[in-house]
Amino acid sequence: MNGTPRTLNRILIGILGLKLLAIGVMLILLATVPAVAAWWQGWAAGVWSIWRDLFERTRFPGRAESWLWIVMVLLLLLVIGAMVAWVAQQGKGRANTLLSEEDPGEVPGNVRIGSGVAEQALRAALADRPDLTGTTVATYEFRGEPALRVRIQPRHGVAPHRLAAEVSGLVEALDVALGKRTLVLIHIASGARSRFGRAERVR
Repeated sequence: MNGTPRTLNRILIGILGLKLLAIGVMLILLATVPAVAAWWQGWAAGVWSIWRDLFERTRFPGRAESWLWIVMVLLLLLVIGAMVAWVAQQGKGRANTLLSEEDPGEVPGNVRIGSGVAEQALRAALADRPDLTGTTVATYEFRGEPALRVRIQPRHGVAPHRLAAEVSGLVEALDVALGKRTLVLIHIASGARSRFGRAERVR
C-alpha cells in the first residue's frame, strides 16, 4: 500500500545475492583448486599492470597524481547520491490526514481529522485482546485517498475470518463516528510470536 519500490528492491537484492554467491564460489575455488589459484595470480597481475600504466599516463603535468582519482571520487559521490535517493523511497506514502472536508456553514471553514485519531482508536480497541500477539495500524495514501492498514498477529488456532469480521465491525463503527467511509486493508499475519505465544490460545 505504501510507496516502497518493492520490485526494484527485489532486483537489487537478487543482484547483490548473485554477486556474493559468485565471490563465495570463487574464494572456495581459489582455496581448493591450484589451477584456479595460478590463473588468478596471472590474471590479477595483468589487470594491476594495466591500471598502473593507465594512472601513469593520466598524471597532471609536472605532478605525480592522476586525474583519474577525481573521476573516481565523482563516481563515488554519484553512487552515494543514488543510494540516498533509494533509501528515501522506502516507506513513502504515509498520510497524516484521514478526513478533510469543506464546511459551507454560516462560518465557512475546513474540517480535518488527523490519522492518529483512527490509529489510536483501533489500537486501543484491539490492545487487550488475549487472542492477538500484536497490532499495527497506519494510514497511507492509496490512489489519492487516505486508507487504513490494520495489521494483526493472531495467536495459533484463532480463526482468521472471525478476526477479519470483528476488525471490520470496529472500522464500520469508526466510519459512523467520522461520518465518512474509509478504505481499509486488513492484514492478518503469522510469525514466531503467533506460533510460540504463551498461554491464552484460542483453539
